[in-house]
Amino acid sequence: MTDQRIIIEMGMGNDLHGMDYQKAAKRAIEDAFRHSTLPIFGSINLPTDTMRVQVNVGVQEPEKLDTAALAKLLPRGRATVTATKGGQNVHNPETNETAVIATAAIEAFLPSQAENWQLSKD
Repeated sequence: MTDQRIIIEMGMGNDLHGMDYQKAAKRAIEDAFRHSTLPIFGSINLPTDTMRVQVNVGVQEPEKLDTAALAKLLPRGRATVTATKGGQNVHNPETNETAVIATAAIEAFLPSQAENWQLSKD
């Protein structure tokens, strides 16, 4: 059975002074999942581990991310994190600091729930 996407949320995070990609990515993921709630689990009595969660994080140096540690941030479901080139680095020549901006997209998928729903003819 094919999984169906039930939600997609986007977030942004940054590290203004430490040029820490992991910190910026963590903040982007937290920003994204703080914008959502999934009451379907309580409504139809689904265990949250039936949900597959795919996270895509964009930073300028994706190889610097520990994706396994980032996956542990997700409070529910079976999460995987992919790091890609994205986000932005903004250099300040006056202080010689670089602000790191990360973006995150979180997608949640469930096996089809069509058999649990019926359209009313009323």
